[in-house]
Amino acid sequence: MLALLTMSVLWGYAWTGLKIGLIDCPPFMFAALRMSVGAVCLLVILRSTGHPFAPRRIPELVRLGLVQTTALFTLSTWAVAEGDAGRVAFLAYTMPFFTLLFAWPMLGEKVRGLQWIAIACAAAGLFAIVQPWRSSGSLLSSALAVGSGIAWALGAIMVKRLQRREPMDLVSMTAWQMILGSVPLLLLAWLIPETPVVWTARFVLVLLLIGVVTTALGWLLWVYVLDTLSAGTASLGTLAVPVIAMATSHYHFGERPDLTELAGMALIVMALLVLSVNGLLGRRASAKTPVPTAS
Repeated sequence: MLALLTMSVLWGYAWTGLKIGLIDCPPFMFAALRMSVGAVCLLVILRSTGHPFAPRRIPELVRLGLVQTTALFTLSTWAVAEGDAGRVAFLAYTMPFFTLLFAWPMLGEKVRGLQWIAIACAAAGLFAIVQPWRSSGSLLSSALAVGSGIAWALGAIMVKRLQRREPMDLVSMTAWQMILGSVPLLLLAWLIPETPVVWTARFVLVLLLIGVVTTALGWLLWVYVLDTLSAGTASLGTLAVPVIAMATSHYHFGERPDLTELAGMALIVMALLVLSVNGLLGRRASAKTPVPTAS
């Protein structure tokens, strides 16, 4: 549980840390630097812990990296640059609901029971936070944040399909897809005209914290949590992430959501809670079902 709490705090604060880092660095360059640092750290960990080091099924890893690293972190970083960190975190955490919707046609996993209630709550919360009648600047940040949630969901589906075909070591897969996905990020940062990086002590500290601690260490904590706790308990723990992002962004930047946004955030948290509890109950019911024996 301590690992789950630590991971939630790290991931929640990372959204605010990202906003701080963007003071000194433009979004495309920041995404490229962050993911490159995180990927190198994971490769070092991979090499020193005995996990399979050489990449396997490289074409699949390239496709996964383009979605789960290039698209996800370009969109999320750009969204924070254009809007409020806490608000973006809540919109990005619509990922589980997009995963449910995509899993139907792509994996044959139908939406059932309480999952429909969760999707309805999430859709209402999404509408309340985005508020299509708002200014175009807010709409751009919202669209980018929702896009990052969609990319995250597609990445989760791709991992599931990849593991169904032939299981891979999760640490090795994550490290190499991050390395391969960082290459297009570096190309984007080089090709797109942006203001130069201001290499302040603040920026270097934030880059190391987000690249090493929240990206590399945070992901390893998540793997550990999934390995030691039930998936339902782990998913319940992640409910704290967008809440921590909102609290820390309010502390650092005075970001204050309006009542409609607060209602939308509450609906998304409620939807995540329904989804997590539904999964937890489903796994308990499966565990209690007697296994038929040969007679």
